[in-house]
Amino acid sequence: MIYSNAILEIYTKNLISNFKLLSKIAKNSTPGATIKANAYGIGDKEIFKILYKNGCRHFFLATLEEALSIRKISSRGTIYVLNGLENNNLEIFYKFNLVPILNTISELKKFIESKIHKNKLKIGIHVDTGLNRLGIQIKELKSIDTKKINLFILISHLASANEIKNQYSKMQNKNFQSIFKYFKSIKYKSLSNSAGILHNKNFHYDLVRPGISLYGGHDNFSQNKLIIIKPVVKLKGKILQIKTINKNKYIGYNQTFKTKRKTTIAVIGIGYADGVSRLLSNNGSVYFKNECFKIIGRVSMDSITIDITKSKNKIKIGNYMELINEKNNIEKLAKKCGTISNEILTSITKRVKRIYI
Repeated sequence: MIYSNAILEIYTKNLISNFKLLSKIAKNSTPGATIKANAYGIGDKEIFKILYKNGCRHFFLATLEEALSIRKISSRGTIYVLNGLENNNLEIFYKFNLVPILNTISELKKFIESKIHKNKLKIGIHVDTGLNRLGIQIKELKSIDTKKINLFILISHLASANEIKNQYSKMQNKNFQSIFKYFKSIKYKSLSNSAGILHNKNFHYDLVRPGISLYGGHDNFSQNKLIIIKPVVKLKGKILQIKTINKNKYIGYNQTFKTKRKTTIAVIGIGYADGVSRLLSNNGSVYFKNECFKIIGRVSMDSITIDITKSKNKIKIGNYMELINEKNNIEKLAKKCGTISNEILTSITKRVKRIYI
């Protein structure tokens, strides 16, 4: 048996709990799941299987390649491709029963003019309500006879749903409502991501698409004590070496840390090639049996160094130290790195062994 240097443990019961909680909050909506970017780094195929088994039937991927990867393991579920056609033929979406989310007027025209249109390929349209990223502008819809389109899903995306006091989301919601009149029928209307679900029930509509909160993010978003987003991952690195360094010696690249006393250090086999941010150099911490140890020196490609002087007799080579756990969850780590929890998770590379518990 090979004991990996870096391990990401995924707690499937907590994942399921988060899915059921978010579904309950949006109780009048159909619950979907955003599993793009390898399910935010957790493993899209495994997450698909788990969530499908627990009642999820709608899955959002970013690219056609991601969607086809899921189709290789299952013909079940409604699979959406958020990036649209990506200059691919509509036939491939029809063949694999995928729903392209059309983001431009040219894509929409291509669909209307195609033979696939007559074969009733399910499509979605993304209308830009204020994020000014992907999506058709509302004014552009006037140039097409959209009344002939039986739309499977209409989506938009909130720009600031994670900011409770920001009024921009309400403006986007009004813009979203103004679009409905353009279509003969819309099976599903979808506006809410994770933050949108937690923010306001008026954003829920027919189908919600949680992402980061499924995986433990936004755990402190709501003031409601009944809304508990559970942690889903634990990131661990194995100790490769322990050594004692004398006073006034430098640790790691570029002499960024100098010992002030005789120091026992442990070198852990995880680094920025595994997704540990270099911003944690001389700034981050790891945990072992509820004890906290500081990262000293620069985060390297394959390793980090910690000061274990206070517990040098307890810690052994081969022990695993926790970089992400309940005490240092993805939201806290993101704050430490000046980023968001989405980036923390998606930065964890394939070299890290995933274990589903």
